[in-house]
Amino acid sequence: MAYLTPTEYMTKAVDAGESKVFMATRDTLIRAAMAGATLAIAAAFAVTISVETGEPLAGAVLFPVGFVMLYLLGFDLLTGVFMLTPLALLDKRPGVTWQGVLRNWGLVFVGNFAGAFVVAVMMAIIFTFAFSQVPDAVGQKLGTIGTDRTVGYADEGAAGMLTLFIRAMLCNWMVCTGVVAAMMSTSVTGKVVGMWLPIMLFFYMGFEHSIVNMFLFPSGLLLGGDFTFGDYMLWNEIPTVVGNLVGGLLFVGLALYSTHIRTQPKINSPGPQAGPGPQAGPGPQAGPGPQAGPGPQAGPGRQADPAREVELVAR
Repeated sequence: MAYLTPTEYMTKAVDAGESKVFMATRDTLIRAAMAGATLAIAAAFAVTISVETGEPLAGAVLFPVGFVMLYLLGFDLLTGVFMLTPLALLDKRPGVTWQGVLRNWGLVFVGNFAGAFVVAVMMAIIFTFAFSQVPDAVGQKLGTIGTDRTVGYADEGAAGMLTLFIRAMLCNWMVCTGVVAAMMSTSVTGKVVGMWLPIMLFFYMGFEHSIVNMFLFPSGLLLGGDFTFGDYMLWNEIPTVVGNLVGGLLFVGLALYSTHIRTQPKINSPGPQAGPGPQAGPGPQAGPGPQAGPGPQAGPGRQADPAREVELVAR
């Protein structure tokens, strides 16, 4: 499971955001629709496990299978592009604009909703035998979830709205952590492990995921939930979308980008102290020069002869 350094996997995240901004409309819609459908099936799977076993943890442990499948297949969730595409804009990639980012968000939202809604209709048919019977236990649970997480928030007023928003922020903090974790490894096993843990966490904690809710609440309406489409949009989907945006971009995208791509210079630390230089040893002592020997002694000169001098004078 080869591990990439933070700078390497965040560079991959920026590259992915840039690619999604320039993706063709058709491709964006197809990938988004398939992502919404895949995650919706996983949500139905998790609810079924929780109802039949009576253990919510079992459903949470197995729910990430949907996220893993859609990621490996190259599909796009709104929660993921909320983090990835603004990074390309922040990194000043050529041609990336806010218009392009918003276009991507809008197309992915439409695609995710379409895919999740189609699965919601299909699952409602299954849970009611094509609406010929009352919903089974799983269908009844879906109706209850829809009521509790719309009217339940509305009954609490501002406190309910704040709780909903915080749950949505925390949800996409975990989801985007899974998106980035998948980029940390170059092996399928490493990607699966990196995604599985944070996705399992958010599902068990009951955090609000806008695409999962695109399945849960239409399903609840089709299966007799005691709430309206307006309740769903006002008291769940719209606040959840905003909370997902803030949580994923702030706590994952901007946090990791600012410290791993736009890294600040390190604080100047004192350098190693220079030790004293080597002490110069005493130079070699000059020995005494050769002593000049005494020069040759001049021999005694010729002795003057007085008689000869007299003789010379007489001449």
